[in-house]
Amino acid sequence: MIAFKKTTTQPKRIVVTSALPYANGPIHIGHLVEYIQTDIYVRFLKLCGIDAAYCCADDTHGTPIEINAAKQGISPERLIAKYHAEHQQDFKGFLIEFDSYYSTNSPENQTYADLIFTALKDAGHIYQKKVENFYDEKEGRFLPDRYVKGECPKCGAPDQYGDVCEKCNATYSPTDLVNPYSIVSGERPVRKASVHYFFRLSSFSERLSAWLTGNTELQKEVVNHVMRWVEEGLQDWDISRDGPYFGFRIPGEKDKYYYVWLDAPIGYISSTENYVRERNSREPDPKRHLSTADYWKSDSSRIIHFIGKDIIYFHLLFWPAMLMASGFRLPDKVVVHGFLTINREKMSKSRGTFITARDYLSRLDPLYLRYYYAANLTSKPGDLDLDFEDFKAKTNNELVGNIANFTYRTLSFLKTRLGGRTGGLRLRDYETEAGEVVEILGRIRKDYEGLEFREAVKGINELASIGNRFFQEREPWKLAADEPEEARAVLTFCANVVKELAITLKPVLPTFSAGLEAQLGLKGLSWKDLGFTINETIIKGAEILVGKLEEVDLRIPADEDPSGKGKGAAAGPAGAALPLDLRVAKVVAVEDHPDADKLIIMRIDLGGEERQIVAGIRQWYRKEDLVGRNLVVVANLEPAKLRGVESQAMLLACDGGKDIEVIFADASSPGDRVGFEGAAVSSATVSFPQFQGFDLQARKGAVLFAGKPLRTSSEPIVTRRIPDGKVR
Repeated sequence: MIAFKKTTTQPKRIVVTSALPYANGPIHIGHLVEYIQTDIYVRFLKLCGIDAAYCCADDTHGTPIEINAAKQGISPERLIAKYHAEHQQDFKGFLIEFDSYYSTNSPENQTYADLIFTALKDAGHIYQKKVENFYDEKEGRFLPDRYVKGECPKCGAPDQYGDVCEKCNATYSPTDLVNPYSIVSGERPVRKASVHYFFRLSSFSERLSAWLTGNTELQKEVVNHVMRWVEEGLQDWDISRDGPYFGFRIPGEKDKYYYVWLDAPIGYISSTENYVRERNSREPDPKRHLSTADYWKSDSSRIIHFIGKDIIYFHLLFWPAMLMASGFRLPDKVVVHGFLTINREKMSKSRGTFITARDYLSRLDPLYLRYYYAANLTSKPGDLDLDFEDFKAKTNNELVGNIANFTYRTLSFLKTRLGGRTGGLRLRDYETEAGEVVEILGRIRKDYEGLEFREAVKGINELASIGNRFFQEREPWKLAADEPEEARAVLTFCANVVKELAITLKPVLPTFSAGLEAQLGLKGLSWKDLGFTINETIIKGAEILVGKLEEVDLRIPADEDPSGKGKGAAAGPAGAALPLDLRVAKVVAVEDHPDADKLIIMRIDLGGEERQIVAGIRQWYRKEDLVGRNLVVVANLEPAKLRGVESQAMLLACDGGKDIEVIFADASSPGDRVGFEGAAVSSATVSFPQFQGFDLQARKGAVLFAGKPLRTSSEPIVTRRIPDGKVR
């Protein structure tokens, strides 16, 4: 049996990846299970002082992208650029923080794909042979796996793709399908011969078996499943595709391309290289610079993949075999999660449960979903169900009723009854409770390390319950009048528990934890700051950081209107709707309109997406007053041409009658959403007449929609020069 060396000491650095989202459609909440799970884990590692990098990329190659781009009359490059910007914005909306979010259509990825292909070929692991593939005579093209459907040759399931059965997970060749048909034309395809490149996966059975059974960090259920494929006999892998095909051309070939599944996982390596390059650019000492090999060829590093169970064949067989054969480090851990169901059923467009990231963000704060996923995720690859009633109950009973209630109760009591000052911590008097807190903190760390997020969240709720019980039993409201220092000691203990909650919740709810830190007058807390360290300090604030859910129904009605008031408009605490997609944009460049004296043309950055705006503010603002500034724009306004130049969004400004004031948001970041607590935000396009009917005003400097103050996560939206006026 072949043995594989495993890192036994604390690694110097860790690279963590999620499966690469395909750049041919939107991110949905099923995808987000994985990205939130990975983000929580990486945030935890960093919180513990571990050098961890979260690297991901868009998967950009393949026939679906080439065909979709052709249908839209645009280039594949333009299509993947569109989704690259959208994906980054969606991930940012859910507070998913990548260290590198790259693209498989990059020079680095082509370099590594060629390097690995050449290494495999030189070692004799690649050969050519003539094969028969399906050919669509009507369309005049070969059909790749995903463009042929039919009955599974193993279990007979209908409407299965040409590479893998989604019912029994069997893999096969497209020509094995029963009653095949082209999903491009609907016609029955014919067989046509072509010479393809094959990777000798079959020769890696022994090495893969040793790695699978010898790595105790792999999930047992997954290993058992994959070993059945190994025992049945691995089939060599067709790694080439005939043109037309959007991807990297195989060296020396005119019309042969790498199959997307060859260069897609290599995107993990090229994204790491992108991260290393940016990291080195921030490090002035060349001796401290790193290389991609420090992650992918070093025994002192660790590689951890997070994937869904639908792609385990590729990640636990093809990918490790490629790495073995080309001299790269194998992954130390491959964390497999299950599928997301909605109310115990598959996500479905017909049922309105195919919910995109943007659909969700238009209805609820992302912290609710991050909390719910964390509260249900374990280290097992089982499915996760988003049950709307359970979602509401868990949010209101745990996050709001237990955790947030205790933190607000503690801090508001300190502010209103004890002058905002802590002090007089007497742990000897509270040994039992303090001992419980310390024991739970140890458990929470182990649960995060073991990817038992559900248990970690249970532990966090136990901390809050201890705090609530302690507060209730000690009755500080009775002590405050006659024994204020005794009350202060009780509240100081509680303030320490609030701090422990701020730290332990940080991987799951980073913005909530940041709010607690700010109210405690602390910042940058990490795992080493756990413990009863708060004694004499001043509490800076006491605000409610999360509100109850009154109704949860995230289904998307087919006839939903732009106002967001359809059946699917579940609300947060405010229960109101914001039909505008208001976002922060950075002004990149400004120029005068060539055919209008009052108009200027601005190029803006919406956080990875650039647009053009035409605005009538030339008489009030100089170009240098705008460039580099962050302002608020309406991102979902229907594009319009102003004197021959297209405006792709509209800036917000306050009209005071004689003067105009642009509404800036300099403390925020490009792409940040603007709204109010609990608002249901719609990204549906609105016309200019519709916009004119919305109630947007400035009152005493605050910018209001329907009487509710607007803000980003970083600042309130205000006017400086014109306190009152119509916002347009």
